[in-house]
Amino acid sequence: MEKNENNQHNDHREHTNHNNTDHSEHVGHAYHENQIEEGIHDDSNPSDKHDSHAHHNHSGHDAHAEHGHGEHIHHHHGNFKEIFLKSLPIGIVILLLSPMMDVSLPFQFSFPYSDIAVAVLATILLFYGGKPFYHGAIDEFRQKAPGMMALISLGISVSYFYSIYAVAARYVLGEHVMDFFFEFASLLLIMLLGHWIEMKAVGEAGDAQQSLAELMPKDAHVVLEDDSIDTRPVAELKVGDIVRVQAGENVPADGIITRGNSRINEALLTGESKPVEKSAGDKVIGGSTNGEGVLYLEVEGTGEASFISQVQTLISEAQNQPSRAENTAQKVAGWLFYIAIAAAVIAFAVWLYIADIQTAVLFTVTTLVIACPHALGLAIPLVIARSTSLGAGRGLLVKDREALELANKADVMILDKTGTLTTGEFKVLSMETLGEKYTEAEIAAFMAGIEGGSSHPIAQSIIHYAEKQGVQPVRFDSIEIVSGAGVEGNADGRKYELISQKAFGEGLAVDVPKGATLSILVEDGEPIGTVALGDELKKASKNLIEALKQYNIKAIMATGDNETAAQGVAEELDIEYKANQSPQDKYDLVELLKNQGKTVIMVGDGVNDAPSLAMADVGVAVGAGTQVAIDSADVILTQSDPGDIASFIELANKTTSKMKQNLVWGAGYNFIAIPVAAGVLASIGITLAPAVGAVLMSVSTVIVAINAMTLRLKH
Repeated sequence: MEKNENNQHNDHREHTNHNNTDHSEHVGHAYHENQIEEGIHDDSNPSDKHDSHAHHNHSGHDAHAEHGHGEHIHHHHGNFKEIFLKSLPIGIVILLLSPMMDVSLPFQFSFPYSDIAVAVLATILLFYGGKPFYHGAIDEFRQKAPGMMALISLGISVSYFYSIYAVAARYVLGEHVMDFFFEFASLLLIMLLGHWIEMKAVGEAGDAQQSLAELMPKDAHVVLEDDSIDTRPVAELKVGDIVRVQAGENVPADGIITRGNSRINEALLTGESKPVEKSAGDKVIGGSTNGEGVLYLEVEGTGEASFISQVQTLISEAQNQPSRAENTAQKVAGWLFYIAIAAAVIAFAVWLYIADIQTAVLFTVTTLVIACPHALGLAIPLVIARSTSLGAGRGLLVKDREALELANKADVMILDKTGTLTTGEFKVLSMETLGEKYTEAEIAAFMAGIEGGSSHPIAQSIIHYAEKQGVQPVRFDSIEIVSGAGVEGNADGRKYELISQKAFGEGLAVDVPKGATLSILVEDGEPIGTVALGDELKKASKNLIEALKQYNIKAIMATGDNETAAQGVAEELDIEYKANQSPQDKYDLVELLKNQGKTVIMVGDGVNDAPSLAMADVGVAVGAGTQVAIDSADVILTQSDPGDIASFIELANKTTSKMKQNLVWGAGYNFIAIPVAAGVLASIGITLAPAVGAVLMSVSTVIVAINAMTLRLKH
């Protein structure tokens, strides 16, 4: 995992959580021997998702590009808000001058030749207000995928041209023929309004990218060679530039601090506004907010290479990538188109036979209006847009939208241990005295003193423990490394050793936490205290396992650690485990479970687990380096909190549920409404006028939009 690589002071004491070399080749604390590195880099294993992840063929995104364009083609044909607002006055005049189905309403009026004026206004409205629908229909037919836009175009065309015929018949033939200008205008206005609502809803749901962009300042203060400051646009920053970040300013680019210290608000990375201490040598992310200090940092990543840019790309790809549910919706929309055309033709023929052409046209137009799959076309995109935005706000970045649908039916979740279920850092789990000569505080003082001067992570864990206890380390006159055993030193004329239990050579009646490693403090050959060190379980890990049980997902921990360390964590969590797992072993485990017909979620750090993340049905990278995570995982959880894994499962379940609800409403509504619109129930007095059909369709659209926007996460 290579989280900390500290081998300073040439003590060469192995810390096997940081290297994968043979233990016998190193000197140092023998108690490190228990800790086998979890997550060895294995270059022989495929980490390229394109090669090793058959089910996630990302070229499919390209294959769907044309399809996706057709699916949402109406998004690209004009500003629906502007078109609606400009069409509204014309439409209102038409509604005031035209009777609805030949029945004048109280608010309507007429004057000589008012029907001709209405015909002129309707023509203007058709060419202006109807333009985006006709363009969309043309694109749909070009792609051989007629759907919503084609149906709208057909509906307004039939009502308009028949109404022009009706007006001409009055003056040329002297016959009174009922027109449908009222229905035409109401249909067009309602559809324009519906699309405006749709665009507004989708826009609000996709605000994550804009929010990320706003985190970046416009200008950066670049430090020149003579220490003067040149303020220039962030877009002009280059890798290697030194920039100064004042207190309260947002960091302009990814970089490494060269001077100064401060507390950084990394809400973008952690999901919480908890300031993090930063000093020289630490990395900072562009978009995070500097606290009270002044920082100088060397720019590491700008433009497309920056963390924020990568996150924006993820969100964009997720919102534009067709999922299985969207493909289903598109197929249903295609079926509805052909069903609507067939129903309209049958309705026209039947009503022409049993009534007259006016009645036939009435039912035909109504059928075409109400069959428009507007709500269906909106059903899935809105849910996904809302889900993507909601997830991004929680630090759950869904790279592949299909992952949400697959996670909803997952059978097994394989979890890495170090860094995922545990902190990945050695900590003092317990410290005990042997005998009554010294107190625990005095034992801690001896241990901190003999470990003083070493920057090794394990030595530092003992020193930090003593600091937290308010203990002042004992001053040692000399300290030496004992090859293969530990460390020894002299203080106040006595010899002290801090060595492994193996090096001590005798058993001690001491309770050692499961999976921990014991070291013994010896004074002139007599043991006086012990310290147990281990990788601490994260607080949220138990809650995660309980959540998985509720979703009927079996948890398996796969770790590179030895049997003892793995067993300790597994027993504490009450889950199955596999120890001494290489990256290839984990990959093979995922493959085996998939071959058994299981839907598998793999959770790891995105570095050593890249092959298994790629192989799994859903790969989840937790707290991973961004570039590796992007290459190997489907979902990125920017925090290292196991609770976020449960939040992702919750998001997947609720998103899939909303998809199904909207599909049932959008498709079910149309399948029921089309026969009614065609006049199947006319014999018992139930019919639908075109305007009523348009209103009902608009209501359906609004319901679908509201249902999508009610998607929430509990935690």
